[in-house]
Amino acid sequence: MHVYLCDFLLDITQNSIEAGATLVEVEISEAFDEMRFTITDNGKGMSREVMEKALDPFYTDGVKHSRRKVGLGLPFLKQSSKSFELQSQPGKGTTVRFSFDLTDMDTPPVGDMAGTMLALFNCCPESCNLVFRRKRESSKGELDYTISREDLIDALGELRTAGSLSLAREFLQSQEDSLSEIEEDHVLKIPAKENL
Repeated sequence: MHVYLCDFLLDITQNSIEAGATLVEVEISEAFDEMRFTITDNGKGMSREVMEKALDPFYTDGVKHSRRKVGLGLPFLKQSSKSFELQSQPGKGTTVRFSFDLTDMDTPPVGDMAGTMLALFNCCPESCNLVFRRKRESSKGELDYTISREDLIDALGELRTAGSLSLAREFLQSQEDSLSEIEEDHVLKIPAKENL
């Protein structure tokens, strides 16, 4: 089940990778009380009919997961998110946009963003480049970073050894930590009592 927002991100991005994409772009924007995600790929895409079926939790093509009788990824995301949009064209690719209200008590916590990115970079085939763009906005300003699988491999070599995976994890976590520098000041303002 999806315990964190990162679980949704992992699930939908894996769909793009498994659709034979050579480029998957993930944009994550966090602003005040909302987190927005856009995942775009140049994979095989879907027809309108297939998109409608993909949003049916009781449908699966039996190819991707031969033992499953249902496909819950997109339907569960659509039900859980504040906003949801699916666009696709056969032979051109797919875009999934969704957002979550961070002040809603039913919204799961964000989770381990650095670990999720590393898992996706690691499962991505050599023929695919995965690019993450992450942005955080607040009343104090905006911070962002962009990292791609190709960048990590150029810097660290293949992400197959414990050493390169550890360094990649440390780097990705440092990028996430830098976003916390722009944390909102949450101050409870209590009106002063009037003199009696």
